[in-house]
Amino acid sequence: MASRMAAKIPRKKKAVDSPSIRDRGVDAALLLAAVMPWDSLTLSDIAQEAGVALCELRAAFDDKADILSAYGKRVDQAVLAASRAPDLSLPEKDRLFEILMERFDVIQNDRAAVVSILKSFVRDPKQAVISLPHLTRSMVWMMEGAGLSTEGIRGAVTVLGLSAAYLNVLRVWIDDESEDLSATMAALDKTLSRAEQIAGWLPL
Repeated sequence: MASRMAAKIPRKKKAVDSPSIRDRGVDAALLLAAVMPWDSLTLSDIAQEAGVALCELRAAFDDKADILSAYGKRVDQAVLAASRAPDLSLPEKDRLFEILMERFDVIQNDRAAVVSILKSFVRDPKQAVISLPHLTRSMVWMMEGAGLSTEGIRGAVTVLGLSAAYLNVLRVWIDDESEDLSATMAALDKTLSRAEQIAGWLPL
């Protein structure tokens, strides 16, 4: 009897997941950074654009650098989701080239915002220094995605070298207006080749 009565009770429809405050904060920050300098953007601006109270944004983020960290994690996830399982028969350089070009393709979708952020780092180097740990963390994931070990001294040195290589190519990407990012590809290939030669000299 109880089971028959329960069957008559209408079930609630499953609620559609709404974007989290962290996602809304990152989206708002990117939208605003695309139309105004990142270093003049305030947390209050981001909260207003995201449609959340400043106290809610504070609960989700520590500061603007934390918002950039969340964006970096989003990029990492998108790159890893789009990348195929690494072909371990390919040279390490080729595997790194493929996954880093995938990364450039991902940030290309947010080009105006990312360029604004990078240019603000030139004006405020302190922000660049603060972001370095987040970059090296991303490079660890890129290496893992390429099937490369990040363990030990060699792994640590490679992560740092890859971070420097990525920053070097970013400077080219900023001015690369081509649809196929040909200048970025050429710079990445040249930079990875140079890094490969240097790595071969290391007594690790």
